[in-house]
Amino acid sequence: QVQLVESGGGLVQPGGSLRLSCAASGSTFSIYAINWYRQAPGKQREFVAAIKWNGGNTNYADSMKGRFTISRANTENTVFLQMNSLKPEDTAVYLCNAVATQNTYWGQGTQVTVSS
Repeated sequence: QVQLVESGGGLVQPGGSLRLSCAASGSTFSIYAINWYRQAPGKQREFVAAIKWNGGNTNYADSMKGRFTISRANTENTVFLQMNSLKPEDTAVYLCNAVATQNTYWGQGTQVTVSS
């Protein structure tokens, strides 16, 4: 089992920045990759970014490239999502997803609201 806890969401003005955290615990040795997704009200869940647990290879949705950066703090089993130049359309619940050898796991999500 893998447990995921997201944090770092909040209210930010357009153009601002936030850093989200996804702390993994439990059977972290089984994790292959961590993904961030987001879901806005009335919209489908959308892929944001991904990072391989070992090796650090990253991947981004086209609309996030250049604004969002995913990284991992190895010693803390934590993945970060640095979000810059935020726009109102970035408003959503951001969810952390772990792809493990035999299962996938989801966190509870953290709300990001971009508004003036």
